Amino acid sequence: MPYPTTTTHTHAHRDVEQEVNPKAYPLADAQLSKTILDLVQQASNYKQLRKGANEATKTLNRGLAEFIVMAADAEPLEIILHLPLLCEDKNVPYVFVRSKQALGRACGVSRPVIATSVTIKEGSQLKPQIQSIQQAIERLLV
Repeated sequence: MPYPTTTTHTHAHRDVEQEVNPKAYPLADAQLSKTILDLVQQASNYKQLRKGANEATKTLNRGLAEFIVMAADAEPLEIILHLPLLCEDKNVPYVFVRSKQALGRACGVSRPVIATSVTIKEGSQLKPQIQSIQQAIERLLV
């Protein structure tokens, strides 16, 4: 037998074998990630989205961010780890999802996106969803 049986992975669990950097905290589970990515997609349609670490940083500094979503598979993760600190400073919820590819898709672009900011908009139709995500993120941090 060429391979020890312990290392063979079934492809059903492809997402599981990639170890997530423990610094990527809090990490949304599959269900919450889906909800977050759906909202990111809607925010993109409603022009309530800024893509990329630099843009996300700007929205935080300007007090425009509802919450920040980052990709746990950013390489190296350090390129976005200033964001959680800034979020805590500004009291803005933040969360990691596993995949920058999926985050990019949710943002409506064909490139991976490592960080995105859902922005505040007066009278936004997304406000109820945004608040429920903010609460879900707060619960992860307990």
